[in-house]
Amino acid sequence: MSADTPLAAPAVTGGGGPPKHIGRLLIVLAALSAVAPLATDMYVPGFPALARSLETTGPSVQLSMTAFLVGLAAGQLLLGPVSDAVGRRRVLLSGAALFTVLSLVCAVAPDINVLNAARLLQGVAGAAGMVVARAVLTDRFHGTPEAPRHFATLSAIVSVAPVVAPVLGGAILGVASWRVVFAVLAVFGVLLFVGVMAWVPESLPAAARRSGGVRSTSQAIAGLLGRRALVGYILASSLSGAGLFTYIAGSTFVFQDVYGLSPTQYSFVFAVNALGLLGGSLCFGRLAARVRVNTLFTAGLVTALAATAVLVVLLATTGGGFATTWICLLLTVTGLGIVLPATMTVAQFLGHDAPGATSGLLGGVQFVLGAAASPLAGLFGTSSPMPMAAIMLVSFALSILALVVLARPWQGHGEPIRTAVAEA
Repeated sequence: MSADTPLAAPAVTGGGGPPKHIGRLLIVLAALSAVAPLATDMYVPGFPALARSLETTGPSVQLSMTAFLVGLAAGQLLLGPVSDAVGRRRVLLSGAALFTVLSLVCAVAPDINVLNAARLLQGVAGAAGMVVARAVLTDRFHGTPEAPRHFATLSAIVSVAPVVAPVLGGAILGVASWRVVFAVLAVFGVLLFVGVMAWVPESLPAAARRSGGVRSTSQAIAGLLGRRALVGYILASSLSGAGLFTYIAGSTFVFQDVYGLSPTQYSFVFAVNALGLLGGSLCFGRLAARVRVNTLFTAGLVTALAATAVLVVLLATTGGGFATTWICLLLTVTGLGIVLPATMTVAQFLGHDAPGATSGLLGGVQFVLGAAASPLAGLFGTSSPMPMAAIMLVSFALSILALVVLARPWQGHGEPIRTAVAEA
């Protein structure tokens, strides 16, 4: 069998199939995965105030997001394979504890340099929940409709975080300093630790763990990188994710500085767009049992590309406006809401023999490109939506290129095995 041949369904290694309280498990896994949107989106409405408080510039504040994304990338690349070797639960508990401590450091940071350093390490700690959550689902579920449905559920619940985060952040900023936002994140870290202790049993038995330490980890990653289709899906997902991160970092300046919205008004706009992300994930979950996952992946990505292209054309020809910018961005993130769970399903299925390493590559590469793209809009100027929209368009175009040249979705790589009977 070649590396690109659609694989048979992976065996469930969880020792007994789905846990009795799958709902509780999914809630905790979703909360762990929500670390990134919460830790980024909650303080985004406070960027202008943070810049004034620490006597720094807008691009410097955007670098605090970049530092967090770099930490998330490095942490996923490291901790995903580590969880294949030592188990999932130990990595989750350590990550939640460190995330709590580093959130408190961010809350008391005296200057932008300390904040950026703390955000980098906070990202590494937060990566534990994101990367291991996907691996836990891969350990326990396979086939259609089980795997796509649970990945869609995870993605849909996670999509609530961008809805809640800016609203919560805006509410906090309405009565308190941006520092309180990080104090709230510290409380969230404590809740994650308690949730893992109570509702996330170990899903990778000792007999299924990898041995050999760093060498085995390197071999696992090298083996995954030798699978052309898997690399294509990872690149397509990561490049589209770079467009999403560009939107997250740039939209606060576009809507507040260019269109004159207040932090509370911007939080509302951001939350409505995040509902589009949620809607896309729910749509994927409903369609995945009847429509090929690769078809849904492609449709979501084309939707994001088309909506962004329309925005660029409108900005170039008419100068755009608040309403058209908002509508185009809403359609863009709705398309990405389909792309995210489709990516998880296909990539984790192709790399089912090393779920942690696959999850680490998927998240790590995505956040590396996201960290590189997110400050670009600020560097090219924040007086117009065009830099943000143009960078997003390039990201989605390159994503389509990776999908066509490497992933070749029409060949059906990574399609889960379809089962006749839905999971009870």
